[in-house]
Amino acid sequence: MPEAPDLLVVCPSCGAEASQYVTECPYCGARLRKRAPQIARGQIEAASAKPKRSRRRQRSRRPDRGSPDRGGPASVKRPLISVTLAASCAVGALLLVPGVLSVTQVGVVGPLDGQWWRLVTASFFTDNLWYAAAGVVAIALFGGLIERQHGPLAVLSCFALCAVGGIAAAVGLETVPLALGANAAGLGLIGAYVVTPIAQRRRGEQPDSDLIGVAVCAAVLLAMPLVVDQASPTAGIVGLLLGLLYGAILARRSSTL
Repeated sequence: MPEAPDLLVVCPSCGAEASQYVTECPYCGARLRKRAPQIARGQIEAASAKPKRSRRRQRSRRPDRGSPDRGGPASVKRPLISVTLAASCAVGALLLVPGVLSVTQVGVVGPLDGQWWRLVTASFFTDNLWYAAAGVVAIALFGGLIERQHGPLAVLSCFALCAVGGIAAAVGLETVPLALGANAAGLGLIGAYVVTPIAQRRRGEQPDSDLIGVAVCAAVLLAMPLVVDQASPTAGIVGLLLGLLYGAILARRSSTL
């Protein structure tokens, strides 16, 4: 196979390199030749084949976004765990509304009487659809953001910690405990998510998150006990505090990777 011809010539006037297919030097304007030679198709393909292969090899060595080579967890395209948790809360509300289940079977209404499993199920059930919708949106939105940043195990463990911890605090601290719905879980996920943008702002950086929008979502869930009896204020506050603690652990872990 013939070698590719040299595509550059040296200008006799300024000494700069220019393409042999131009008639004047692009740097000093000196005349290089009267007429530029015609370009054969085979010469172009031969000259450009090697650079293309080189660029292709460089692209293949480039690490994927979110790969372990970049120092972070693998990227999550679809937050399946967050969507599943949010959908479970929505289904639980729909089961209570027509009377398929009762709040005394799945929620915390008075003492537990040894039925400790209700600490887990209480977060998934409420017969107030507006209250359920607020929890579902918070779990899907902020759980999805955490899952994309830190992976599915992080959002699942945060949900479990804040949901069960908040309901357990309501049982232990309230005289007549009444706790249903996902206000503890939703506030916990909000707290876990907001730690990183707050830390970025304290360092003088501009976070990508809208902290005002996050504050509005948190305020809605914190105010739910004022209009919904089943929303425990103790569960919500404790869930938020646990979420902030969990978010600080996630932020510290990410900074050390």
